Amino acid sequence: MRTTRVLAAALLAAPLAALPVTAQADPDPDLHITSVTLNRTGVAVSGLNTAPVTVTVKGTYDANTPVNVILERTGGSGQERTLLSTNLPRQTNGSWSGPLNVPSTANGTFKVTGVITGPFFPGSGSMTDPTPYAGPSLAVTGTHQPKITASVTPKYVPYGKPYSIKWAVTDAQTGKPYGSRVRVELGIDNTCAEYMGPGYTNLTDTNGVVTKAYTAADSTAVNCLLLPGNPSSVGGLGLVVLRPLIKPTVSAVPSRTSAPVGTVVPVNGSVHTVRAGCEVFLQRLYGASAWRTVNMGRVRSSGRFTLSAQPAYKGLIPYRVYVPACASIATASKAFYIRGT
Repeated sequence: MRTTRVLAAALLAAPLAALPVTAQADPDPDLHITSVTLNRTGVAVSGLNTAPVTVTVKGTYDANTPVNVILERTGGSGQERTLLSTNLPRQTNGSWSGPLNVPSTANGTFKVTGVITGPFFPGSGSMTDPTPYAGPSLAVTGTHQPKITASVTPKYVPYGKPYSIKWAVTDAQTGKPYGSRVRVELGIDNTCAEYMGPGYTNLTDTNGVVTKAYTAADSTAVNCLLLPGNPSSVGGLGLVVLRPLIKPTVSAVPSRTSAPVGTVVPVNGSVHTVRAGCEVFLQRLYGASAWRTVNMGRVRSSGRFTLSAQPAYKGLIPYRVYVPACASIATASKAFYIRGT
C-alpha cells in the first residue's frame, strides 16, 4: 500500500509586476526621440487610485501612430518595477502627449528609459523593442497600497482533482478591506504574464474577497489575481498549488545472484512517481544497520535505472537501492543479496 505525506512548505506565491511585452526585436529604426518631458516631478497616490502625469514626447516617425513611454524603478520599495504610459496620440504639432497613470504600488522613484511604438494592446505588447532614451525622473509617494493574499482549498491539491482559491485584496497599511467592491482579473497561465485588459475582470465583495473554482487542469499552471490598470496591470499575486507527496515504489533485481569477488554485476530496477533524472543509489549493508552507497545512477525517462554491484568478499552480501527525496518522499527497495564466490 502506498503511503502519502504532504509537503511541509509555505504556499508558493510571488508578486506579479506588469512589464511591457515586446517581440524581442530591435528598436524601430524610424523612431527618433529628441525629448521626453513630464509635467510633474512627483505625485502622491493612495489605495486603488491612480495619479495622472502628462507625458510629452518630441521626435520623428514616418507614421501617424501613438507611442508609449517606459519608466523603470531606480529607488524605493513598491511592487511595480516598470511603469508604462497610455497610448500617447500624435498631436498636430508632431509631438505625442497623454497621461501616465501612476498607482500607489509604484511607491519610489522612476526614470524614463525608453519609448516604444504603439499602440500597446494588453496581452500582446509592442512588436519592437524600446528605443532607449534617458529622460526625467518621477518620485512617487504611494500609501495604503493594496495587499493581495490567497488561500487554496484543499491546501494540498491531489492530482486530477478540482480546487478553489479564496483571493483577498486589503489595505496593507491598515490590514482592513477598502470597503468597496474591487475589480480584479483572475488569470491562469498566459493571462498571468500577459494582462488581458479591463474586459477580463471579476468583482470582489465589499470585504475585498472573491473565490474562484478551478479545474484539475488549472493546477498545472500559475494561477493569479491582477489589479487592472491602463494600459497594463498595476499589481498582482501569482501562485502554484502545492501537491501531496507520494512515496515512490522501487524495485531492483541483480542480473546475477552470485559472482566472483570483484566482478561487476548489473542491478536493474524501476521506480514509479519519480521524475526522470532523479538520482538513485546502490547501497551495501555494513555491520548490522549501516547502509553505505557503493554506486550511483539516475532514473531514465522510462522510469528504469541500472546500477553496478561488485562483491567485495566471499559470502552473502546485502544490497538495496535508495531513492532520496526528489519531488517525492525518500524511499528504498527491499534488500536483495549477491553471493561473493
